[in-house]
Amino acid sequence: MKFDHPATDGPADRQNVLGKPHKRIEGPLKVTGRAPYAYERHDVAPNQLVGYPLGAGIAKGRIVAMDLEAAKAAPGVVDILSTLDMETLPVAATNVAPLFGGDEVRHYHQAIALVIAETFEQARAAAQMIRVEYAETVGRFDMATADTEDADIPNIGDFDTAFAEAEVTSDHTYTTPAQSHAMMEPHASIAQWQGEKLVVWTSNQMINWAKKALVTTLSLDPENVRVDSPYIGGGFGSKLFLRSDAVMAALAAKKVGQAVKVSLPRPFIFNNTTHRSATVQRIRIGMAKDGRIKAISHENLSGTLPGGAGEDATNQTRYFYAGDHRKFLNRIATMDLPESNAMRAPGEASGLMALEIAMDEAAEAAGIDPVRFRIINDTQVDPENPERRFSQRHFIECLERGAAEFGWAPTAPAMRREGRWLVGQGVAGGYRGSPVMPSGARVRLQPDGRLIVETDMTDIGTGSYTVLGQTAAEMLGLSLDKIEVLLGDSAFPVSAGSGGQWGATSSTGGVYAACMALREQISKQIGADADTVDFRDGLVTAGNRTMTLSEIAAGKEIIAEDKMEFGEFRKEAYEVATFASHFVEVAVDAYTGEVRLRRMLAVCDAGRILNPITARSQVIGAMTMGVGAALMEHMELDATRGFFANHDLAGYEVPVHADIPDQEVIFLDTADAASSPLKAKGVGELGLCGVAAAIANAVYNATGVRVRDYPVTLDKVIDRLPMPDAG
Repeated sequence: MKFDHPATDGPADRQNVLGKPHKRIEGPLKVTGRAPYAYERHDVAPNQLVGYPLGAGIAKGRIVAMDLEAAKAAPGVVDILSTLDMETLPVAATNVAPLFGGDEVRHYHQAIALVIAETFEQARAAAQMIRVEYAETVGRFDMATADTEDADIPNIGDFDTAFAEAEVTSDHTYTTPAQSHAMMEPHASIAQWQGEKLVVWTSNQMINWAKKALVTTLSLDPENVRVDSPYIGGGFGSKLFLRSDAVMAALAAKKVGQAVKVSLPRPFIFNNTTHRSATVQRIRIGMAKDGRIKAISHENLSGTLPGGAGEDATNQTRYFYAGDHRKFLNRIATMDLPESNAMRAPGEASGLMALEIAMDEAAEAAGIDPVRFRIINDTQVDPENPERRFSQRHFIECLERGAAEFGWAPTAPAMRREGRWLVGQGVAGGYRGSPVMPSGARVRLQPDGRLIVETDMTDIGTGSYTVLGQTAAEMLGLSLDKIEVLLGDSAFPVSAGSGGQWGATSSTGGVYAACMALREQISKQIGADADTVDFRDGLVTAGNRTMTLSEIAAGKEIIAEDKMEFGEFRKEAYEVATFASHFVEVAVDAYTGEVRLRRMLAVCDAGRILNPITARSQVIGAMTMGVGAALMEHMELDATRGFFANHDLAGYEVPVHADIPDQEVIFLDTADAASSPLKAKGVGELGLCGVAAAIANAVYNATGVRVRDYPVTLDKVIDRLPMPDAG
């Protein structure tokens, strides 16, 4: 099916099941421990051995020798996989550095060996017995001095002249630190060979990407590879790509002739997988006296391994606010650190941490309320191509609704006190594109009237099972309890996967297409025109005839399969995006500089909301992630040795329940006909975009201390706080 023009009214618009608040259908499995996560798939293969990895102890150089004798003789050890046993493995299109093989070390904790033993403890103990001799070379660990390459971004107008002539200007530099995907479930895989066929039970957000990457990396026939990942304990982008756990498990299973399971230790999550790069961002804004932006420039620097893309923090600035003269520069520093790659809302998360402080600073320079300043500079067209409009853009409504609901009434900085606490409010805008990917599904109508949905779409805790089930139920006129959803298996039709805020929009489109194909089959079977047949309450009505779905499928299964392909009109005629406003109130201890959040509000413009419960869960989770980015998350780089030192959940702080106050989410619940047949858009990354800046702005409003270098920790404010009240 091709989605090649804006959606008109159709079966999905009835909203009998879609759009309603349904609890996650897989929830009982998860809370009772029956949902099978990758490392716990004890029943999929007999006699599973355990692999424990060893990472390189240097960041750059080569391995001269590896002494495995003591480790091989350790209790329970079956064999050891060594990187020196093979040539460097091919690099898949979705990877940046080789995942195993050869003697070259490209980054710290690069996987160089795997001990295969009968138990986890035996494998871990033996791994510490391996002795490695390195020839170390000088690495590039300082982003400020590394070689850089400029990405090509179009500039509009004459920024330099317009900025120089502006009546009011703001010019500041902001920094964001490297951040880690601190998901609960580490990367884990079980691999087994069945003759020439490889099966990998893993934790991966993108099944088809993972399969293709395994095919390339291990030089296999695609028909001989199956990837299965029905439940994922968080990913945030780190599990978009094939990682070393799956590769080592497959190589080890081949070597020992039986199934091997591998889970990456927590330090590997920080130094062996991927992270969000640190950034240095300069933002200049030139305005007229009335606050209208005339010139805006955003320059960004981030780091990556050779061949990587870095963290483009300029992207949202190109579309978010008006301004005739626009200048952008995205510089990528080549470094020898572990790979930087996509992390929830890549680009926008870091970019808005800077841009939305810059907007507050510009508003202050112009003497305008920050909410009003953003409203003044809203745009309904792409600033780089005014002929191209936003399909829908309700950003002003987000701001006005949020200000009213939150009780937006900030005082002048450092003017509101409650005992020892300095209290302030902050606001920020949120922007995130709403991309889509081709997505397929298969639906099977059973003789008893139940419907089975099959697609390789994944669920990373976002509610995919439920919204896909709701989509199928709506399309076939069934209740949700009549739908069984099967996900995450490469044997199923290829879907979008979870990531990029494209998952729900794309995959529900695929299920929609498959269900439309099934409706067509059923209509043809009963001799009716599909456009005139009504599917409702388990009944099929054509003219004056009514039959149950179970009667139509009596004695046989009816199968339909299709995929949704999204037409170019979405890009050519429209900019399809999502918007939010974030409001925050904080209290800062006047004596210690400790920051405590009091309340948070997000108002989201993200098209039709498919399930208010699961959508809200995504947004409050993203808001919580924004708290971490604002106040605590910071990977500490050892710039001498080239690794992140606080590589565990003790040294890398993330928010806990005690850190999070009341969170409120409001959905405008518009229906964007240009987005998809269901008129929905994503929310999972939008909820993060802008949150950190809203908190930083609130800290400034509370204290009068402007922090431009994240995270906003007490050491950056304590020596500049206003004197506490005498009482």
